[in-house]
Amino acid sequence: MKKAAPKKVVLAYSGGLDTSIILRWLRETYNCEVVTFTADIGQEAGGESLAEAKKKAESLGVKEIFVEDLREEFVRDYVFPMFRANTLYEGVYLLGTAIARPLTAKRQVEIARQTGADALCHGATGKGNDQLRFELTYAALAPELEVIAPWRIWDLGSREQLLRFAESHQIPISKDQRGEAPFSLDENLLHSSSEGKLLEDPSVECPEHVYRRTCSPEEAPDTPVYVDIEFKHGDPVAIDGVALSPAKLLERLNALGGSNGIGRVDLVEGRFVGMKSRGVYETPGGTVLLAARRAIESITLDREAIHLKDLWMPKYAQLIYNGFWFAPEREMLQAAIDKAAECVEGSVRVKLYKGSIHIVGRTSDMSLYSQEHVTFEESDTSVYDHQDAQGFIRLNSLRLRLLAQRRQKHSGK
Repeated sequence: MKKAAPKKVVLAYSGGLDTSIILRWLRETYNCEVVTFTADIGQEAGGESLAEAKKKAESLGVKEIFVEDLREEFVRDYVFPMFRANTLYEGVYLLGTAIARPLTAKRQVEIARQTGADALCHGATGKGNDQLRFELTYAALAPELEVIAPWRIWDLGSREQLLRFAESHQIPISKDQRGEAPFSLDENLLHSSSEGKLLEDPSVECPEHVYRRTCSPEEAPDTPVYVDIEFKHGDPVAIDGVALSPAKLLERLNALGGSNGIGRVDLVEGRFVGMKSRGVYETPGGTVLLAARRAIESITLDREAIHLKDLWMPKYAQLIYNGFWFAPEREMLQAAIDKAAECVEGSVRVKLYKGSIHIVGRTSDMSLYSQEHVTFEESDTSVYDHQDAQGFIRLNSLRLRLLAQRRQKHSGK
């Protein structure tokens, strides 16, 4: 049975050319009311871009406009929980784009229910991962709402067609949007991501002008910067003795890392849809945070807990990358990861210098590090008896000796 056309659609709206065209296209295609939602998750332009998005939505006749500051929620409820797992996708990517989509999509769903909308719309293309991240969240939280993905169904297949559509419908086009963009850019408080166009050939070095948040290591200061990061229950809570909110703390780490040339990654990643893509990412604060977290875990977490977390991490990273933030398996892993984080607290001192991070100190009241046990100096046998190692080695080598005996017994046959 054919679905009825949606009456009211909540659009994830940036105010840029694509989503402004989508707004008008939705009205023409479905004769529906459109609600716009613009999230502040730490885009570099900040309040200025949000104000422009609201103004543009008003000029296009939108009656219900939502512009919301989600920076604290983003870092507290998404970035920090992800970092408790020391998460890296394919060994390098700190998942800056992937971790932002579940929050945006969740808030879209909430606004749809608040305004009585019956459909949701995003501007992600049919080649990328974001369509999955948006729509898997929609499915998990509001399976009853219709999903509209214009890039998979409309006939506007080129930039020239988009510009013609905009001009014919009196959609304002700024000068910087008329020309072909040299690459696509996505950004939030955790990172910036540059992809496409001049970056598509992975054999060509990324030009310096692409980088927005970090200076080149060659241009970084000649004097190292020391930073003390304090952790409680697995999350950073203070820098250099000053307590900061999650968003303010990440902003501070971004500034420190970026000014010292830290956080650049040029990678080729395997998209969930099957193809590989080249991206240039900048995550200065996250890169510093990852190094510091592993350092505080090294003295507060038991060996087997660390090793088990390291086994789980690739699966956890894959779930986030592929858009399964609200899936039960991610939540199950999160519960175990959060349990491990309960005793991860203390302070880490890092030295930042020309693109590198050096851990130079770590202290904690919850430390498992015992100098008395590990010292090379003479120690009391009540603390550690060297003779105990003999039985330990003999028991652990038993299976190896049995295997060797079997091999020797049958080697002549």
